[in-house]
Amino acid sequence: MKGIIHITVNGMVEDVPEGATLAVLIEHFQEKDPALIVEHNGRFVFPRNYSTTTLSPDDRVEFINPDFGG
Repeated sequence: MKGIIHITVNGMVEDVPEGATLAVLIEHFQEKDPALIVEHNGRFVFPRNYSTTTLSPDDRVEFINPDFGG
C-alpha cells in the first residue's frame, strides 16, 4: 500500500500519493497551458520527462505559466 508524501507546489505544502510523477501532479492541478514550464527542486524539467520524474518527500515543484503577448 502506498502512502502520502508532503511536497511543496508553488510555495504551498501539498499531500500527494507516494510514487506520483510530475505528469500526475500536472493533471491533478489541471495545468493545461501548452507553454507550461516546470521546475523540480530548482531545475527545469523537459516535458518528455514529466511521466518519468517521480516525486519524493519534501520535493519542491514550481509551475510557471509564461505570459506571452502584450
